Amino acid sequence: MLRDPANDQSDPDATEPITVLIADDQEIVRRGLSDFLSDAPGLRVIGQAGTGREAVRLAARLGPDVVLMDLRMPDGDGLWAGEQILASPDPARILVLTTFDLDEYLFAAMDLGAAGFANKDLDLDELAEAVRTVAGGGCWLSPGVAARLAGEFARRRPARASGGADPRTLTPRERQVAALVAEGLSNQQIARRLGLEVTTVKAHIGSILTRLDMTNRVQVAIWAHDHRL
Repeated sequence: MLRDPANDQSDPDATEPITVLIADDQEIVRRGLSDFLSDAPGLRVIGQAGTGREAVRLAARLGPDVVLMDLRMPDGDGLWAGEQILASPDPARILVLTTFDLDEYLFAAMDLGAAGFANKDLDLDELAEAVRTVAGGGCWLSPGVAARLAGEFARRRPARASGGADPRTLTPRERQVAALVAEGLSNQQIARRLGLEVTTVKAHIGSILTRLDMTNRVQVAIWAHDHRL
């Protein structure tokens, strides 16, 4: 059935944008992130906070979908602020963004219930993708963080025979890509290493996830560690 545009009240461009609150103690960082994310399709920055306490107050008042949270801030650090926000009745999703990638912060953020953890050197387009992933209910970890988490997970659990799919389930190229995911390389870095287009790398990773019946890079990295790729 054809729709009459004059009577059609639906608008595919009228989808509500993902709202973002940026919490960082450096004003120049807040402004830069705000300018970029405000121009990214489907995203809208609705507030900026320079302290942990201000982040908690603005999150309660503005109700953002995602809080982009720095960890080291005055008057309540990011971990404290994240804990307060996540304790609210309808909490925002927390995406931790920091220059400090020490394990103590990574595991503390994960224990807290953060939906993602990314370094500040993350490519801006990947940052926008991270915000969308987190807002959609997914988990985002920067490639390097995912590799470290997978390695630590493999180290801590009891030794056992490697399980899961046989590496021969993947093509030789897919095994190469999986090994580089386990090293913590981003899609762009993998593309440069193998002389491929980024879109080709993304297609390989999608195929790997399907073949291994997995949903994210952390699982791929753990599997690659298990099978010593």
